[in-house]
Amino acid sequence: MKESINSEMKVSLDSLRLPEDLKNLSLKQCAGLCGEIRNLLITTVSKNGGHLASNLGVVELTMAIHRNFNSPEDRIVWDVGHQSYTHKILTGRLDKFQSIRRRGGISGFPKPDESEHDVFISGHSSTSVSVACGIAEAMKLQGKDNYAVAVIGDGAMTGGMFYEALNNCGRDKNKNLIVILNDNNMSISKSVGSLAKYLTSLRNTEKYLNTKRAVENGLDKFPLVGKPIRKSISNIKSSMKYKMFEQSTLFEDMGFVYLGPVNGHDLRELEEVIHMAKSYHRPVIIHAKTIKGKGYLPAEKNPGEYHGIAKFDIETGNPEVSVCECYSTVFGKELVRLAEKDDRLTAITAAMKYGTGLQFFHFKYPERFFDVGIAEQHAVTFAGGLASMGQIPVFAVYSTFLQRAYDQLVHDVSIGNLHVILGIDRAGIVGEDGETHQGLLDVPMLTSIPNTTIYSPSCYDELKMCLNKAIYANKGLVAIRYPRGSEDVAFNKSVISTEYLFVKEKPADTLMITYGRLYNEVYKAHGLLNADGISCDILKLTKIYPINRSIIAEIAEYKRIVFFEESMGEGSISEKFGDLLAEYGYSGDYSRITANGYIKQASVKQILSDLGMSCDKIADYIRKRSVMYGET
Repeated sequence: MKESINSEMKVSLDSLRLPEDLKNLSLKQCAGLCGEIRNLLITTVSKNGGHLASNLGVVELTMAIHRNFNSPEDRIVWDVGHQSYTHKILTGRLDKFQSIRRRGGISGFPKPDESEHDVFISGHSSTSVSVACGIAEAMKLQGKDNYAVAVIGDGAMTGGMFYEALNNCGRDKNKNLIVILNDNNMSISKSVGSLAKYLTSLRNTEKYLNTKRAVENGLDKFPLVGKPIRKSISNIKSSMKYKMFEQSTLFEDMGFVYLGPVNGHDLRELEEVIHMAKSYHRPVIIHAKTIKGKGYLPAEKNPGEYHGIAKFDIETGNPEVSVCECYSTVFGKELVRLAEKDDRLTAITAAMKYGTGLQFFHFKYPERFFDVGIAEQHAVTFAGGLASMGQIPVFAVYSTFLQRAYDQLVHDVSIGNLHVILGIDRAGIVGEDGETHQGLLDVPMLTSIPNTTIYSPSCYDELKMCLNKAIYANKGLVAIRYPRGSEDVAFNKSVISTEYLFVKEKPADTLMITYGRLYNEVYKAHGLLNADGISCDILKLTKIYPINRSIIAEIAEYKRIVFFEESMGEGSISEKFGDLLAEYGYSGDYSRITANGYIKQASVKQILSDLGMSCDKIADYIRKRSVMYGET
């Protein structure tokens, strides 16, 4: 501790060595720190954007974890990592916290190269128990007596990987593995299905636990007879609880000790149950009830809205920039319009109803809407089942999460040539969520799957056209990829296409090829170059795969071709164009501007500029190529 203090003194975060000094504080002092942390979370996220409600809900839980475990010797794995903001504050990153999610700042997710206390990257859900199980086994092999702790949200329990891990981990009793279930009765959208009902039945046992605690506290007030009576109650409570209240839980059936539910905002209660869990030296699950958005009324009332939020005004809770329309909402509303005339259309989400714009479909056609939870693999195979019966399923999913369902896309959709539509939201650069959330791998992934068609519209009108085309003019697996946020259009929207479009104004030796959101940047660069007297044409693709081979001969007439693509370079459309040009015998200059490697957090605008994909950088690149060939 930076200065010697007693248990009654008020302390602040910046007066402590974190996390070491937490163990020396009283519960009252810790409660004060929890209030300070909440203020810091609200203030910082209001300026930077980020995941607010989930982090407000785990402040006391995180505090209790760091007071009762010894990180990093005890390894704490967060699932999903977006609830780790308090963990970052309490592990030496207080002075850097205001930089969270900004370029050059700390990540909004755990990153081992950022801190020794971040033991594993966790940008996708349902992985923590598998990770912690592996860590616990490694500790055992290395003769260490430390603990592996997995902190998992109730929404992540809808992912099948969680149960695969439970099935494997619970069989070995000799393991210091503790799973803490952060149960806020809500994942991103409200938890759905049998699991939510099961957790509700477990939560109801809290009435019994509260009564038990009240009786025990009352007996403690009678020094002569109270303790013997309490001991007798303790000896019989397990069998009584089993017969009258809990029966056997799913977790106990899979080999875990089940403790809970407990109040996730009561430090004393949390510390008691963690101490008990540590004493077992075998797999344990602690069931902690929390309130998502705790301590900030707008987030408590609308936790889904404040799951991931842009900058906002603290007093009103209103975002600084309110986007009435975006690609997601346009997609969702157009799907509703089509569904009015076609009852074969169904909509599927993996716990992202609002994020993907499917709330409109859910409201209008609830019987044809399916929220499968955080289970992308199941969503794809479920869609295949629907398609096999003549329905037309539309699965709207973030690009980064679609990666989890590659095997299902191949085996359960493509091989059978089943007609399934993918609405790939957040395609391309996403921004502040960093490496785990950038949508740069869907193109290389999908182009490796036979019987697949991919569209990439550049504006709302094109998005609507592509959705219609995907449903009624195609067969097999069809994907429509579109970016996060709203359209940015400098070009003439009356001239659009679902196939491809050439923009030619004067004879030119240089051709720029692109698709999707980047068309607007290339179009603006085209204007800048024309002002400099540099002639170049544009080929805008909308149907990006399969490639229309008939255009290869036409583009091979240009001396220089530059492809700008918001995708990973390996396996990209631009790479395939290069292969086709080589087959054709093209002898001109062909170059590609793509993403390569994992992209860290920053704004979308900053990242596109860094990659050479902003209009200014595109124009600069073309100018340099022109100078290289002596044309300016």
